[in-house]
Amino acid sequence: MRTDALLQRAVMALAAVPDATPRLEAELLLSEATGWTRTALLAWPERIPSAAAMATFETLLTRRLAGEPIAYLRGRQAFWTLELRVTPDTLIPRPETELLVELALDRLDAPRPLQLADLGTGSGAIAAALASERPNWSLLATDRSAAALTIAHENFCALGLERICCVQMSWLTALAAASLDAILSNPPYIAGQDPHLDSGDLRFEPRSALTPGGDGLDAIRAITADAGRCLRPGGLLAVEHGYDQGAAVRDLLTVAGFHQVATHADLAGLARVTLGYRAA
Repeated sequence: MRTDALLQRAVMALAAVPDATPRLEAELLLSEATGWTRTALLAWPERIPSAAAMATFETLLTRRLAGEPIAYLRGRQAFWTLELRVTPDTLIPRPETELLVELALDRLDAPRPLQLADLGTGSGAIAAALASERPNWSLLATDRSAAALTIAHENFCALGLERICCVQMSWLTALAAASLDAILSNPPYIAGQDPHLDSGDLRFEPRSALTPGGDGLDAIRAITADAGRCLRPGGLLAVEHGYDQGAAVRDLLTVAGFHQVATHADLAGLARVTLGYRAA
C-alpha cells in the first residue's frame, strides 16, 4: 500500500481516539515504523513501505487505537528544545511544565554557579532543560523510582549534560540544610478520586507520579514544609500544581514562611506554578 493511502486510513481510524491529533499521529507512527522523516512521507506519497515496516506500523496503530500514549509508542517526547527518552516508568513531559523552566531562568542569577534540585524528576525533563541553558549551574535530580532515575540518567548522558547528579530519595529528606539556591518540582498533584486518572494518556502513566491520593496536595505539603530548611537565604521554591490548587498552594508556602508568594498561569491561562522565596 502506498504511503499516502496508509496515512489516510490511519487518520480516519485515529479520529475516534479522544484528544488525538489524527494527522500528526499518523505521520509520527509511520515515520517511526519506516525510519523515513515526516517530510519524506509527504514528499514521496507514492512510496510503498516494506512488509516489515507496514507490520510495525499496524502494531503501533493498534496500540494507539487502544489508547496507549504516542510518546510511549515512540519512546521519546519533545520538551523545551530537547528530545527525551520516555517509558511507562516515567511521566510524559508536557508543555505546561516548561513554565517551571521559564520562571527559573527568569528569576535566578544566570552568571552565578547555582545549586538547584529537581524533585520527582521522572524523565529528567526539568533538570535537563535547565542544564542545557545554564551549563554553569549544578543540578540534583531526585526521584523515589529507581526505574525513572535510570531513564533520567540515560537522557542526561545522551544530551551530554554532565553537571546533573541523580539521587534516589523521597523529596528533601536526605538533603543538607541551606544547601540549595532553588528547588523546583512537578510533583504528583491530582486528587486521588479524580476521574481523569482513568481516562486518556493518564491510564498508562505511573500512578505514583500523578497522584499522592487524598486531595492531591500531600506531596506539595511535604515539599513546602521542608524546603525552607534546605534553601539558602533568598532561595527560590517553585512547584507545579493543578489549575484549581493555586490558592491552596499559596497558603502552604505562606504558612511555611516564604515571601513574595505568587501563582503564574500557563499558556492556556490556567494557574500552573506557584513560587516563593525563603527570607534573606
